[in-house]
Amino acid sequence: MKKYIVILFFFLFSSNAFSQDTKAEFPGGDEAFKTEFMNMVHAYIDIALYAIQGDVTFIFNIDEKGKVNNLDVLPKFKNNEMFIDDMKYAVKKVKKKWAPATKDGVPINSKYVLKVNFSSNTYDHD
Repeated sequence: MKKYIVILFFFLFSSNAFSQDTKAEFPGGDEAFKTEFMNMVHAYIDIALYAIQGDVTFIFNIDEKGKVNNLDVLPKFKNNEMFIDDMKYAVKKVKKKWAPATKDGVPINSKYVLKVNFSSNTYDHD
């Protein structure tokens, strides 16, 4: 756990090493992505299998083409690998692509951090 906190700290405070002119953006903004992602999670995945309560942090890359890859989840918990596989499936079901981050007008890879609270019966979806 401490290792991941150190890594997360490194990514958050190493802005010079990963500086970018524009950050990656999902059509409609961050809330639109979170809503669409959670709709896919609740449509395709039985969250009750994981008995998750509380905040979960998703860390992933957005490549030069606007595709999400290298998804990781913090904190780690029982059945973590299965959960990550299910979350990768849900992310692939989100149809819209991200506009990639750019540096000097050239698309680049970037990291994105999404925090989601998983609580029993608190998410309302269509």
